[in-house]
Amino acid sequence: MATAYEKYQNRRLISSYFSVVLSIFLVLFLLGSLGMFVINYEKISNNFKENIPMSIYFKENVNEDQLATYQTELGQQKFIKDLTFVHKDSAANEHQKTIGEDFVKFLGFNPLQHSFDLHFNGEYVERDSIKNIELSIKENPLVDEVVYDSQLVDLVNKNIKTISFWVLIISGFFAVIAMLLINSSLRLSIYSKRFIIKTMQMVGATKSFIRKPFIWNSVKLGMIGSVLAVIGILSLTSYADKKLPTLGLMSDSKSIFMVCGAVFVVGIIITYISTYFATQRFLNLKSDDLYL
Repeated sequence: MATAYEKYQNRRLISSYFSVVLSIFLVLFLLGSLGMFVINYEKISNNFKENIPMSIYFKENVNEDQLATYQTELGQQKFIKDLTFVHKDSAANEHQKTIGEDFVKFLGFNPLQHSFDLHFNGEYVERDSIKNIELSIKENPLVDEVVYDSQLVDLVNKNIKTISFWVLIISGFFAVIAMLLINSSLRLSIYSKRFIIKTMQMVGATKSFIRKPFIWNSVKLGMIGSVLAVIGILSLTSYADKKLPTLGLMSDSKSIFMVCGAVFVVGIIITYISTYFATQRFLNLKSDDLYL
């Protein structure tokens, strides 16, 4: 039968292990999530950029054969992501649904024009690039007007750059916090066994012999925390992929493997290094200093 003291010590030990695993899990999960964001930054930024539309309106004397030919030519351009022809009658029907009134019947004619609605590939959604594309399109004699929100283009690019800067800052901050938190948790765990360490040393055990079980135990905790972090990252990525299927996050197995592999390895390395130096510290202490 275990004594009350032994049960108390076991509870303390389990609590200590739990706090170490939890610290490792939380820190590595945050780092891994930021890592996934950084790796998929271009996809995410392009997803926002590619939702900015441009509309091309054509002159009244343009026939549908000319529009079909121009649509084929324009659709082959590398800066085009998608291109849709909008007949002026279809546009009139949509406007009628929006305003709730048959303005064509009221006016006696359809004042709208045939148009193309298009989206660009993300890398071309820059002020200078879109301006050059706009000028190029306007050179076509069929085109009457080109409309897009230039302020939105500038705002999206500005916000993406700002977010990217702060993500890098936060990533660096969390990297430092990760080391400190995990190191602190492991030091506290080893601190509770400082008398055992010193006793083993006094009976002639070598430093490497004493360190080995502590390091192995911490590495196992690191592996558990890393596996939990990997599960959390995969769950978060799967959720994000369902919400934003156009990004194809789950289909990018290479990025997922890189991040999850890095998280697992970092968890082992941090626990190994932290435990090594924590045990070394207590091995170098004098017996009287253990009570401080």
